[in-house]
Amino acid sequence: MSAVETQEVRAVAKWVRMSPRKARLVADHIRGRSVPEARTVLAFTQRAAAREIEKVLRSAVANAEANHGLIGDNLVVAAAYVDEGPVMKRWRARARGRVARIKKPTCHITVKLVPGDASATAPGLPPTAAPPVEEAAPEPVAAEEAVEPEAAPESQAEAAEEPQRKSEAKEEAEAPEKPETEAKAEPEAGNSEPEPQSNGEEAPKKSQTSSDS
Repeated sequence: MSAVETQEVRAVAKWVRMSPRKARLVADHIRGRSVPEARTVLAFTQRAAAREIEKVLRSAVANAEANHGLIGDNLVVAAAYVDEGPVMKRWRARARGRVARIKKPTCHITVKLVPGDASATAPGLPPTAAPPVEEAAPEPVAAEEAVEPEAAPESQAEAAEEPQRKSEAKEEAEAPEKPETEAKAEPEAGNSEPEPQSNGEEAPKKSQTSSDS
């Protein structure tokens, strides 16, 4: 016997004037569902048994709220079954003094509710399978393959730019040498100009000597 017992609430409707087989078809739809879901299913079921089972479900919810202090919307239908009741037999007159048998079956409807936290162990619930895990490994491989062709054009462009870079480096190395040659040429031109001045200065000296004489 388990240390923690689940609280169970039930309601029973006896001698319901209905065939047990017809009532079981509806009871199978609400077994294992929560109370709000069961109410929705019964509201949209067009069978006459749905009205009788809905009354039993409401009675079970009322018992849970009034007698056990539970919340009706948090309950789960742990069990819903229909038992056979007594069959009433009647007779009908037929031709030539014969009679036909008429059977009027009855049934007993039982609904059991448990709190929502015990829904995992409630009988009648279908086992839930774990969702499949999708493998995302092929996606990165496709991305890498798409990146590889992009690297090839970049290497080709760099190889084409290398000769231009070398030629530019040579031009930059030769460019500073030109001003030096021009600077050398300018002093030579400056030296050639003062020579006439020196000749001019000597000429007046000669003239002075001539005048003294």
